[in-house]
Amino acid sequence: MTLPRTATTFSPPVMEARRWLDGVDFSTRPLINVSQAAPVDPPPLAMREAMARMIIEDDTTHLYGPVLGLPDLRAEVAAQWSRAYGGTITPHNVAITSGCNQAFAAAISTLCGEGDEVILPVPYYFNHRMWLDMAGVTTVPLAAPNGLISSAKDAAALITDKTRAIALVTPNNPGGVEYPAETVQAFADLARGRGIALIIDETYRDFDSRTGAPHQLFGDPNWDDTLIQLYSFSKAYRLTGHRVGALIASSERLAEVEKFLDTVTICPNQLGQHAALWGMRNLRDWLAGERREILDRRAAIEDQFPRLAAKGWELEGCGAYFAYLKHPFDMASDALAQDLVKQAGVLTLPGTMFMPDNGGQQHLRIAFANVDRAGIMALFDRLVAYQP
Repeated sequence: MTLPRTATTFSPPVMEARRWLDGVDFSTRPLINVSQAAPVDPPPLAMREAMARMIIEDDTTHLYGPVLGLPDLRAEVAAQWSRAYGGTITPHNVAITSGCNQAFAAAISTLCGEGDEVILPVPYYFNHRMWLDMAGVTTVPLAAPNGLISSAKDAAALITDKTRAIALVTPNNPGGVEYPAETVQAFADLARGRGIALIIDETYRDFDSRTGAPHQLFGDPNWDDTLIQLYSFSKAYRLTGHRVGALIASSERLAEVEKFLDTVTICPNQLGQHAALWGMRNLRDWLAGERREILDRRAAIEDQFPRLAAKGWELEGCGAYFAYLKHPFDMASDALAQDLVKQAGVLTLPGTMFMPDNGGQQHLRIAFANVDRAGIMALFDRLVAYQP
């Protein structure tokens, strides 16, 4: 008897972690929630005011729109990406999706059939693994022994006649690390040479610590024969509830993507798309300030970490919204994460949620999207004091 698709994968990790809060009293020690990598603040006031006007004045915000997204938003992404990456990207290379998770699902649906394989560096973003499971696609884990950065050479040894893609996330979730441009190029060269796709999820590109383009792939005039890029407007503009993402690929692939999107959602959220377009045109300085704040939080993690290092902890990755920690305790990270809720008032995610085959037993992910420098100091106070 075959299993229904949803029975082939695990429960959503963030929802599981939230259930750990049930019955715990935080009245005397407020919860420090570093479990989810999504801003909880609303969009800036100027954007919300613009959205209010859209709702009243623009009837199209309430109607179906083009399956591949708002033409003006597709054009804006194409223009800004072409400048940022030094390449040629046209509106016909851009599809707007209902969040970046849907962009990944759509891409996989154009690439894979039952029993095909996709290589994911580990630790991986769990929703990528979940979709591959439900799509009947085998996840092939790629170790990342060198500072959480996997190598194309190691990936080459995993490619079979069933491999359809390699999927990278940079800046990485959960590790926070930023893939060097030369590493990204090596993966692209490998993928092209072996006739498979390279999917790069750049959800956190707005918070990359480097200046200039993080890679040169779009500078190749034939980039679209191999590269599929994913993006999310949720993090940059705090539009999490409006579900707006993007998929950048060849126009031929987007014709296939259109089939998937038309069947699943018909079109992306219209108000969210108009808001994203308004943000891209009007919030450049505000977004630069958001980037500076996230980089300051990253610096605060690094500044505070010697206190934990003295207790035997290790900082294996830090960047974008994330710090990936190796703990010193003789207990599995899933048990540790649940105990931290009760004993320290800290909600984090264990490394077991980002690894196959019961891996990640010594690791925790800290997501600092919603804790500033003072909150990070309070977090470290609790972790330093914690004893299992």
